[in-house]
Amino acid sequence: MRPRLALLLLLLPACLSAAAAAPDAAAERRLVHLVRQDCGSCHGLTLKGGLGPPLTPAALADKPAEGLAQTILHGRPATPMPPFRGLLDETEAAWIVDRLQRGFPAE
Repeated sequence: MRPRLALLLLLLPACLSAAAAAPDAAAERRLVHLVRQDCGSCHGLTLKGGLGPPLTPAALADKPAEGLAQTILHGRPATPMPPFRGLLDETEAAWIVDRLQRGFPAE
């Protein structure tokens, strides 16, 4: 019985963070709008590339999600990629990366 309890306690934080990763409908609309407009101004309104590289599932397939989230939050020094840390938190950045890697929703 104790090994099961220990396993449950180890898995609990992952379950809680996964549940927190899904924004409510209003937050999701805000994030989709932000990506389509703000990110789209450099990465193309269809996210297929522009000044910045494409943000399509194919283009991001070999990129680690954590690295992409850090790029969103902290930008890329010496490039036009700005940090979005003041507008997004880690959970929102992770949600954006997940959706970009699966195909980003329309507004």
